[in-house]
Amino acid sequence: MTSRHENGMKIRRAVLGDAHVDRAEAARTDFDTPFQTLITEGAWGTVWASDAISLRERSMLTLALLAATGNFDEIPMHIRATLNTGASKQDVIEAFQHVAIYAGVPKANHAIKLAKLTYAEMEGETI
Repeated sequence: MTSRHENGMKIRRAVLGDAHVDRAEAARTDFDTPFQTLITEGAWGTVWASDAISLRERSMLTLALLAATGNFDEIPMHIRATLNTGASKQDVIEAFQHVAIYAGVPKANHAIKLAKLTYAEMEGETI
């Protein structure tokens, strides 16, 4: 049986990609190791690892919640992760439209701006 930490790292790598996780692990210090363990076991090893809903649905929920709570710094990372979760651009805009109605147009507008910039970077375009 795999540990929650091992399972969390597996899911984290599947969603965010090896390069992202490798960079995060290389930047880890004694100071933030407890936090990294918490998110690996809690977020990735418990919540994201649950098979109750799909990774696509989790991706959409995560993006909507990040936007609704104004936690914009992680939106580009989770937009990039849609390549691995199966959430389409249409899924993302639908999630942000829900944000506009239920949490505010300015939050959704900023999230959409970040998504557009990130998609453009991913596609090698300039906006």
